[in-house]
Amino acid sequence: MVDSHDALFPSIAAEARRAVPTRPEAALFRLKATLLRIRRRWRDATVDVPLQRHPVGTSLIDAPVIAQSRSPLWSAGSDPQEWALTAGKVQNLRVALRGLDGIEIPAGAVFSFWRQIGRATRRRGFVAGRELREGCMISTVGGGLCQLSNALYDTALGAGFEIVERHAHSRVVPGSRAVQGRDATVFWNYVDLRFRSRHAFRIEARMTDVDLDIRFRGIGGADETQTPPSSAPQSTVHDCVSCGQVSCFRHVPRPGLSPAHRAAWLIDACWPEYAAVFQEQAGPADTLFLPMRGPLARRYAWPASPGREVRATRVALARAIASRRQSAQGRAIQTLALTYDRRLAETYARHLPYIATHLVVSQSLLPHLWQLGCLQGRTFDVLMERWPLAELQARLDDALRAHPGSPTLGDFRAPPDIVDAEASALAAADRLYTPHAGLAGLLGEQAVLLPWVQPRSVTRRVPGGRTLLFPASPLGRKGVYALREALQGLDVDLLVAGRAREDTSRFWGDIAVRTLDGPAWPDRLAGVVLPAIIEHQPRALLRAQAVGIPVIASTACGLMQQPGTTLVDHDDVAALRAAIVACLESSALDT
Repeated sequence: MVDSHDALFPSIAAEARRAVPTRPEAALFRLKATLLRIRRRWRDATVDVPLQRHPVGTSLIDAPVIAQSRSPLWSAGSDPQEWALTAGKVQNLRVALRGLDGIEIPAGAVFSFWRQIGRATRRRGFVAGRELREGCMISTVGGGLCQLSNALYDTALGAGFEIVERHAHSRVVPGSRAVQGRDATVFWNYVDLRFRSRHAFRIEARMTDVDLDIRFRGIGGADETQTPPSSAPQSTVHDCVSCGQVSCFRHVPRPGLSPAHRAAWLIDACWPEYAAVFQEQAGPADTLFLPMRGPLARRYAWPASPGREVRATRVALARAIASRRQSAQGRAIQTLALTYDRRLAETYARHLPYIATHLVVSQSLLPHLWQLGCLQGRTFDVLMERWPLAELQARLDDALRAHPGSPTLGDFRAPPDIVDAEASALAAADRLYTPHAGLAGLLGEQAVLLPWVQPRSVTRRVPGGRTLLFPASPLGRKGVYALREALQGLDVDLLVAGRAREDTSRFWGDIAVRTLDGPAWPDRLAGVVLPAIIEHQPRALLRAQAVGIPVIASTACGLMQQPGTTLVDHDDVAALRAAIVACLESSALDT
């Protein structure tokens, strides 16, 4: 019996019936593919110059772009049932680009797609995507890599490279590069894409949230422009998701995944400001990645997730144990922090669902996730925890030039690749959340300024006496050099917190200095002063504001101007001294 669709479109229905693959045909295809793979391996092993897997290089990183190709990742108005396969394609591209971005190929050397990328397997992180096989769009592991081979071939043509091997698709999908004959299909390992150039060149391959971007750089410029061969005639391509051939052995009924907002939160220490963002934005389809939970994990006290939750407890415990064995400051503790940030990012990356197309990332993990390629093909926001590394280190460098004898201002600098990765990731981010007013001003239009969360259950105090609290370890980055100069000759009692020190000599000279014993503050304080060069979380200053104690702080502390708070530049000693004198005079009147 012929249904109504067949009656209206008999030729299409007949073609569809003829195109339905069978199991014997699929078995024969696999047998042929196995034999062809064996033959390809034998041929590649017996050539005079074996194919090489080209390493990442830096010699051509500043060379001019000689050719470029961009192609969209997502199809406008695609069927929601196909969205998961498209997301799978993007994941496969994400994995493949790890072995491609930044490689440099010597003059005359052959680039081989499969030699460079390797076989697409689940073990390596590849997932189900769409692949054109025998006239059908099917779901297969590694599907979608043809978008990458198409883009590489298109760029090689634009650069005028010699095409050593290229195969056109057997069917032409309307709207694809195959229509212009600028496509190159690949199938492990015997259907390959290979090309070479008379000059050395560099391949840069990255994804934005919407495009695949391939660039070739080289010193010698482009070779002769090549004209692509004519394309195959367009023909019907059947899709396993939407063709309706339920009798086909490849047909697998599936509910499909809606392209609704699916986010993953890759976070570290919990700030109350960011906990509020999570509570407001996280949905049941989201995944929360956090280090650990439990009574020993107060710094990770994120709200309960409305969706799935993934924990990296082993990494978190190992980091806690290692941190306790290190000193409170210096190169060792900073290097340790970077090491465990990397391990935490790697743990998250291994469990990150490819259908999460939007990420919210703690800044400490950002450069590592960027280097791992997890941010490619996705939109993402950043929870800012400090100044960007480039800005932070520039501020410390300026301070070190002003105080070259400081043992702490120059004790650590992050590796250049981490600094560069963070800068690239921040530039590509959608939104940069921060409660830090100074940082928000630096970040510009990307910044989303959040209100600081004030401490709860505090008792208001009446300021008095001549004691000033310095609520941090007395280190160069916290502004102790400016404070020491500003306090010269003043009748003041300075109370300092924290166990780290700038040095062990008589740093303060004749200034009366005591160390705060425990977390409790004295009953009588004239004010709290922190002229910091670097301050990320001014919790002590927020506490002082909440209890009514005058605050003198640098603009680098990130507070907004308000009654009872005086803001000065961190290097303006005269303004700092004037603010301290005014604070002491006001305290004397209150007393």
